[in-house]
Amino acid sequence: MKYRKLGNTDIDVSLICLGTMNWGVQNTEADAHEQMDYAVDHGVNFFDTAEFYPIPPSKETQGLTEEYIGTWLKKTGKREDIILATKIVGPGAGTKYIRPDNDFSAQTIVDAVDGSLKRLQTDYIDLYQIHWPARKTNYFGVRDYRHFDGWEDNILEILQGLDAQVKAGKIRHIGISNETPWGLSRYMQLAEKHNLPRCMSVQNPYNLLNRTYEIGLAEMSIRDQAGLLAYSPMAFGLLSGKYHDGRDVSQARITLFDRMSRYKNQKCQDATVRYMEIAKKYNITTAEMALAFINQQPFVTANIIGATTMEQLKENIGSVNIELPKECIKEINAVHDDIPNPAP
Repeated sequence: MKYRKLGNTDIDVSLICLGTMNWGVQNTEADAHEQMDYAVDHGVNFFDTAEFYPIPPSKETQGLTEEYIGTWLKKTGKREDIILATKIVGPGAGTKYIRPDNDFSAQTIVDAVDGSLKRLQTDYIDLYQIHWPARKTNYFGVRDYRHFDGWEDNILEILQGLDAQVKAGKIRHIGISNETPWGLSRYMQLAEKHNLPRCMSVQNPYNLLNRTYEIGLAEMSIRDQAGLLAYSPMAFGLLSGKYHDGRDVSQARITLFDRMSRYKNQKCQDATVRYMEIAKKYNITTAEMALAFINQQPFVTANIIGATTMEQLKENIGSVNIELPKECIKEINAVHDDIPNPAP
């Protein structure tokens, strides 16, 4: 395994982070425990989850993912070996079953942190993240920014609420997710001005079909030491090639869930075919190439892999040992030049 620093801390996190979004819908508690056992045995020390999980979300399953991690931590006694990240749900009509007001107020943050701590069966969280902004902006499959009036800047209030939890010893560091360059800048400026916790990471989508992070946030990640925690590195499984080469996809996310539709368009399909051809040329799987490309980016702190099966998990973790040659990178970039960011 390879490790990188989390932000400007002295914490070493594994380059491969174990994503958990499926646990509770596509994976059972036993499946989750098996994945954690294997991941830790192969050097993974970084787990990412959220109070909102599993996805797709529902009132009936909400919190199960954190609970599965909690039972594993209790069973194994390995809490001190794990860098544990979770997230507070953002506002929206589809989150009111969690709390009526998901407004990131000080009390909301207290309630959310305490709920996660209980489900995770721990007394502290290493990295606590804002799952998505309170304001309407371009995230979750929206590529381009369209301005919306009516939002009052609450980022200072959010930082103050998180600071209180840091001082209480419940969280160690903070991060943001599904954010824009303006959002990261605002968090950083206010943290410095008011001596509040700084963002140590940004968790945004990043894969061969969506490299929009490179446009504005990649330089900030490097210069401000707030690296990317790349989610959806496999584009919901499309970049495995399984939708093109005849494998059974009846239980795959894009097949099962309409909300995973952002990778269904023809340009994504066409780009994937070309990436499959490149991978074949270099005698690696398309999944290995897609993940290795992310692993080699200097602005990436961790690559959040998510697997339904153990076979997928093993391949995903194994990608850390693959170094793509310069010619391969050049060919990947040629596809990107021809079909830039087909997925929002």
